[in-house]
Amino acid sequence: MAHRTQGARMSATRPLITLAALALLAACASPPNTTSWHYSVPEQPEAASGSTDKPGWAYARQAVAAANPLATDAGHQVLRAGGSALDAAIAVQLVLGLVEPQSSGIGGGAFLMHFDGQKITAHDGRETAPAGASGPMFLGSDGKPLPFDEAVQSGHAVGVPGAVRMLEAAHRQHGSLPWARLFEPAIALAEQGFKVSPRLNTLLQADPHLRKDPLALRFFYNAQGQAWPVGHLLRNPEYAHVLRRIAAEGSRALHEGPVAQAIVQRTQSAPRAGSLSLQDLRDYQPKVREALCFDHTAQSRTYRICGFPPPSSGHIAMGQILGLLANTTPQGPEFAAGLPSADWLHRYTEASRLAFADRAQYVADPAFAAAPAGDWRSLMAPDYLRQRSLLIGDQSMKIATPGQPAGVKTSWAPMPPQTEYGTSHISVVDAQGRAVAMTTTIEAAFGSRRMVTTDPARAGGFLLNNELTDFSFVPADPQGRPIANRVEPGKRPRSSMSPTLVFDKTTGQLLMSGGSPGGALIIHYTAKLLAGTLHWGLNAQQAVSLPNFGSLNGPTLLEEKRFPVSTVDALKARGHEVREMEMTSGLQAIERTPTGWFGGADPRREGVVLGD
Repeated sequence: MAHRTQGARMSATRPLITLAALALLAACASPPNTTSWHYSVPEQPEAASGSTDKPGWAYARQAVAAANPLATDAGHQVLRAGGSALDAAIAVQLVLGLVEPQSSGIGGGAFLMHFDGQKITAHDGRETAPAGASGPMFLGSDGKPLPFDEAVQSGHAVGVPGAVRMLEAAHRQHGSLPWARLFEPAIALAEQGFKVSPRLNTLLQADPHLRKDPLALRFFYNAQGQAWPVGHLLRNPEYAHVLRRIAAEGSRALHEGPVAQAIVQRTQSAPRAGSLSLQDLRDYQPKVREALCFDHTAQSRTYRICGFPPPSSGHIAMGQILGLLANTTPQGPEFAAGLPSADWLHRYTEASRLAFADRAQYVADPAFAAAPAGDWRSLMAPDYLRQRSLLIGDQSMKIATPGQPAGVKTSWAPMPPQTEYGTSHISVVDAQGRAVAMTTTIEAAFGSRRMVTTDPARAGGFLLNNELTDFSFVPADPQGRPIANRVEPGKRPRSSMSPTLVFDKTTGQLLMSGGSPGGALIIHYTAKLLAGTLHWGLNAQQAVSLPNFGSLNGPTLLEEKRFPVSTVDALKARGHEVREMEMTSGLQAIERTPTGWFGGADPRREGVVLGD
């Protein structure tokens, strides 16, 4: 990763949160010692809505990047109290479940990449299908797939939550502070209240379905059914109550007892009651997987890029895209005037079509679908990518077909295109050289729109995921061939989440932690971060702020109003069907510099980076 001077900052003409306010946040987290630390609720200055230029943040020893300033601050205070990167990530997640309930929470799941200074570990907290789940459960009485929104709001969509139990298991290995201490920031904010942010207000107001849930209607909206305004102090005593139980009893408090009973009750209620049971919740187990890594050379330097294996499809797809690009010949500069060239976008989106064709064909929970040739790395093998790259020509292929890695023939049918949503990303590096990249989710905005409470007299609660809509709605193709990512009991749905750690191949030194929300587009948002930092010499903030682009093996997608007409016309001339659209990434990244660490947060969302 080439050194970028930290003087290359972006102007903050419409600051999401002023630099003075950030200093205030940091000052409120003055470093006590480990034993005497008590969480201090920071000032909550007003924030702007919409896309907001951000400067990037430089720190010497440690840093936290997350999607909301209050969550970032909680993680920062934990680091200052002597907590590990994993401790900080737990505190961040618990606050995000309060202040960014649309994206993640204790009712969802997560993938977490951890580096302890020597070893990389992949912690899988992905939700699972209940024992009563069945392949046709997302089909209507006519045998056709349900409308997506109808499926999302059904009880069938709710998977067994995994985030809390996964974090608990990871904390046993990598935690420094006591488990219960990490809950203090979220409990304090839930009890004392947090100010509704512009993004939360906008999403609440726009959501057409959340008001259908009586608990959510009463909590998130006023008597007239309008979202609480920006700056409204929102308290969530039920969330604080549940967190106190988990802090004292561990994940058992969520997976057994009154909270578990409330989860089951909400899941087994109309519309389309699901089958999730107390036994499903008791039986849930997180997994520790071997990280999936590939080598990648850029600007005469070789990197080791590590991410999550299946059931995530993200890292394989990124490895394929970058590997395919390396086998193509540029026609002119790849990056000029602050933007990728039309030729590079052509080659990138063609590589994406090939990668997404393989993704639809092969990738699913490895406990239910074997890797081609017995190894997921076969999809990123140099010879296979070299052969596949020959399909990239001067004109767009429009839609790619899957390949045959290692010459393997498969009995699977490709999964049809299907909507994906959601998530939030957290990156942390601590002063001891440990690092976390964690992507966390309840899938769609506000998940299944089912709010859980153990006591309806107490305001608030938490939202349940709709993660099972990441399965294929149809279990087989018209010829009867099964789809690898079909619904099966106990199975983890395929994901696009791509928490990523980048290392120097020669020295083994950690260079970057990053990732993004965004459904299937997570793959492109995170690949953009890698292209910008590794290939184009941008700092993390500049790379995060670049316009978004991609293809899901269909039209070429460009972030609206971010590319010149000449680029669009050049792509159309090469046969692309171009769609300009809103592409709201939420990238967070922290990269190593000669003087410490430099963090970037996506201008499209409310995140910041704090550190020391």
